[in-house]
Amino acid sequence: MALLLDILSWVLLALGGAFVFIGGVGALRMPDLFTRMHAASLTDTAGAVLVITGLMLQAGASLASIKLGMILVFLLLTSPTATNALASAAMLAGVRPTEAVPWKPEERR
Repeated sequence: MALLLDILSWVLLALGGAFVFIGGVGALRMPDLFTRMHAASLTDTAGAVLVITGLMLQAGASLASIKLGMILVFLLLTSPTATNALASAAMLAGVRPTEAVPWKPEERR
């Protein structure tokens, strides 16, 4: 059973690291502020959930797991709120999303 928990925790830690890495790449590659913020916030939240869950499995039933759970709840509450605040501040400052290229029927083929 301990081996299964170790394997599962390492899989969660690796997936969390992959999500955070993909979020960093998305923040570099996306065209404007709002799509960068969207890519970074979603993948950072998912990465944090996976990493902290993996750490909770490593810690077992202990006070450390309770503390990690509290950190997870704090991150799940603050990360979307901060992203929303940044997007609202950008809109108030006059930053507008870039226009998407309109779809043309002749280009569908």
